[in-house]
Amino acid sequence: MSEAEKGQERVPLKRRGLGMIISSPSGAGKTTLSRMLLESEPQMEMSVSVTTRPPRPGEVNGKDYWFVSREEFERMRDSGGLLEWAEVFGNFYGTPREKVEAAFEAGKDVLFDVDWQGAQQIVEALRCDVVTIFLLPPSGRELYERLKRRAQDPEEVINRRMAGAAGEIAHWAEYQYVVVNDVLEEALADIRAILRAEHLKRERRQGLSAFARGLIEELHELCGE
Repeated sequence: MSEAEKGQERVPLKRRGLGMIISSPSGAGKTTLSRMLLESEPQMEMSVSVTTRPPRPGEVNGKDYWFVSREEFERMRDSGGLLEWAEVFGNFYGTPREKVEAAFEAGKDVLFDVDWQGAQQIVEALRCDVVTIFLLPPSGRELYERLKRRAQDPEEVINRRMAGAAGEIAHWAEYQYVVVNDVLEEALADIRAILRAEHLKRERRQGLSAFARGLIEELHELCGE
């Protein structure tokens, strides 16, 4: 084993995990791109929310949601155990802090499926541990056509979604990165490039200072200084 290899063995480099938020209006392709991203990045996992609503048929605790009582949810919320939370139709939903931070320490990345309001809460809670991406459609017409191709909603519902999309898109400038989903594979490549660049940031590479000091000391030794 060379001296350089011994130095690297003494000070191993580790990477702290990060959180990635991808927000978009309905129909922009977030669900498809999130699935493709998780399939292509083995070190990334989906954040599993807690909720007070009862499980639906086929839902699995810990996979679809963590199902908790209202009292337990309020305890988590009031003790700072949630990164973000919201009430929807009388039920509470939130993102548990402990599981996310454990994933970060293990070097795993966590993908969050939240809107701009949830994104604001998570960014405030995690600061530099999270990167935010807003996904845009290539045009309003294409977004409309995508919603129609779903063949799931009547015209009036599609119109409401289009109006909601305008409100969502108004928050694009609050995000660090913006990806236009025109060609699906290219949008995925853009997101993966963002992830790779964020991995290489100095503050996320644990042991880097000690590693660099070791290299300097080794170079001095090899030079006879």
